Amino acid sequence: MERQLNGFIEGVVTQVKNWTENEFSIQVKADVKPYIAGQFTKLALKNINDEWVRRAYSFVNSPNQASGHSDMEFLIIDVENGHLSPQLAQLNIGDQIYVGDKASGFMTLSEIPAECTNLWLLSTGTAIGPFLSILSEPETQTRFDSIILVHAVRTKQELVYQKLITQLQNNYHGKLKYLPIVSREKIPGVHSGRIPQLLTNGKLISSADITPTTENSFFYLCGNPDMVHDTKDALETLGFKKHLRRSPGHFSSENYW
Repeated sequence: MERQLNGFIEGVVTQVKNWTENEFSIQVKADVKPYIAGQFTKLALKNINDEWVRRAYSFVNSPNQASGHSDMEFLIIDVENGHLSPQLAQLNIGDQIYVGDKASGFMTLSEIPAECTNLWLLSTGTAIGPFLSILSEPETQTRFDSIILVHAVRTKQELVYQKLITQLQNNYHGKLKYLPIVSREKIPGVHSGRIPQLLTNGKLISSADITPTTENSFFYLCGNPDMVHDTKDALETLGFKKHLRRSPGHFSSENYW
């Protein structure tokens, strides 16, 4: 593999974990620049035509973890006929990979209005990754009174990082509520359906046992574009408005492909 790729640092795969047939995590070590929880970077490999292929992926880990920001983790779906993910799915420990040397993204703690005491993190599929990064930050544990982590997937097997989520809930001492949603299986005590409908019909709010208000609540939406679009509509119906730096509001979003 070439050593020169503008804007990228050569790294090495240190761990691989398969969650389902097409969902997996990789850990990568590379000497990248410092980044912020909630941000994303790019991974790059060469394809069979000897061309570089780059795609953006969010950090799952906290940059402030004990091992440092150079140890990174990414949650990935192996998309059939995808440009990069099938190659990523074939990586093994010790393999080389290129990582963007500078992270991007504004779905971070600093973007949340200071008056917010209740934080809602609404995700689908692999988009739970950046929320786990944010939740692993010490600042998150002390800043908010209540945090609701919502993760919508198709099957129970896709409810990834259960051990980490349990550890986080213990760290938050009751301030973190985890609300999984599974659409294609019926599981006792677990919601079925889509995030927008479960918001507008009150089921998510009831399960969270917290009533969000425009005075104290903020929502981050991260996932497939349909969820993000429809959840924006649902939140506006409930009286919340989009957050902009020039005009503070109550929700912000990031599409996850």
